[in-house]
Amino acid sequence: KVRDAQPNFAKLSQLNNGLLCHITAHGKIFDCVSRSFAPKIGIDEDPVCGSAHCHIAPLWARRLDKADISAYQASSRGGELLCRMLPDNRMILAGKAVLYSVAELAI
Repeated sequence: KVRDAQPNFAKLSQLNNGLLCHITAHGKIFDCVSRSFAPKIGIDEDPVCGSAHCHIAPLWARRLDKADISAYQASSRGGELLCRMLPDNRMILAGKAVLYSVAELAI
């Protein structure tokens, strides 16, 4: 199960595959269930990762032959995303968001 996976973050941080690593599976309630990890940049697990679903949703859109994908990120916080594949291969994401940082531009 995706929810029960216990990744080795030290090994993940040594992989030569970019900054993000995902696990995903077909869901029972949602089209797909996933978790996303980024230990190379100090984030063992992202609670709900929009950019991850720009990778994950196209895979499920092709497999399920549908443009609209319902997704659940099964982190400890968890979150639901609605993902729509557009004909030009762009992705529209929707879901509830949590503000976690505010910054000011220093000029």
